[in-house]
Amino acid sequence: MAKPAGVKKTILAVLAHPDDESFGMGGTLAYYSSRGADVHLICATRGEAGTVDEEFLTKHKSIAKLREAELRCAARTLGLASVIFLDYRDSGMAGSKDNHHRKALMNASSEKAAAQIVAHIRRLRPQVVITFDPVGGYHHPDHIAIHKATVRAFHSAGDRKQFPRAGKPFQPDKLYYNALNRRRLRWIVRIMRLTGKDPSRVGRNKDIDLTKLARDKDTPPHVEINYRAVEDRKHKADACHASQLDGRFSRLSLLELYWRLVGHRDRFTRAVPPTPDHYRAKDLFAD
Repeated sequence: MAKPAGVKKTILAVLAHPDDESFGMGGTLAYYSSRGADVHLICATRGEAGTVDEEFLTKHKSIAKLREAELRCAARTLGLASVIFLDYRDSGMAGSKDNHHRKALMNASSEKAAAQIVAHIRRLRPQVVITFDPVGGYHHPDHIAIHKATVRAFHSAGDRKQFPRAGKPFQPDKLYYNALNRRRLRWIVRIMRLTGKDPSRVGRNKDIDLTKLARDKDTPPHVEINYRAVEDRKHKADACHASQLDGRFSRLSLLELYWRLVGHRDRFTRAVPPTPDHYRAKDLFAD
C-alpha cells in the first residue's frame, strides 16, 4: 500500500529488553530517524533479570533503573521519537528462576499485552511495525512472548471490534521480523570452535547456545538496510549499554565479529503483506 502524500513515515519497533533496540536493529532505527522518519520504541521490560558488575550500580538504585537509563541514552543517540515501557518484568533466559516471577512477561496474558500494543499503534499510527521472529532471535522467552503479542496487535489494530477501548482503529501497512543471517552465524560457530571457544555457552551468563541458533531455519531477507551512513550512531548507542558489554565473552565481542561478516546491514523478513521468498528491497516502506 502506497503511503499517502504528506503523511510522515513512522516506524514502531516492539521489543523486550533494554539493548534489543541497539544490538539488534540499531543501525536501521538510526538510519530512518536520520532521514526524518518518526521512530518509536515499545520496550516490554526493564531488563531486571540481567546481571551487572557492582561498579555500574553506584549511581542507580537497581538493575532496572540502570538499564532504563542506558536505554534512554541509546534512544537519544539513535534519534528515537519516544520510548514506551509496558512495565512487565524480565523473565530471564529459559530455565532460569526468573521464569517463575508472577510479573514476568512470559507469564503475562498475551491478550493484555496485545491490547497495550494496539493502543499505542492506534495512537502513533505507524505504517511499519517491527518485532522479533517467531523464535525470538535466540529463543529468549520474552522475545517469543512479545513477538506473539505484537502479531496479535498488528492484526487487531485496524478492527474496531477488537479492543474497542484502545482507541480509533488504525491498520499499519507492514509487519517485519528482524532476520538473523544464520548462514553467517554458522561460520561464527566454526570460527569459535577453531579458536578453542565453546559456541554453546556464550553471552555474559554463558546462557546463549549459538549452535542451537545456527540450526534454526533461515527466514527470507526480504529487506536489507545498509546503515553505513549512520554506523557511528549505532556504535555509540551500543556503548550506552555499558553494563552489558563487559566480560571476555561479552555480547559486544560476538557482535563485532558478526558486524564484520554482515557489513553494516540489518535484514528483515516481511510477514505482512505476504511476500514471496525471492522478494528483495532496500527500504522497509517499499511496495
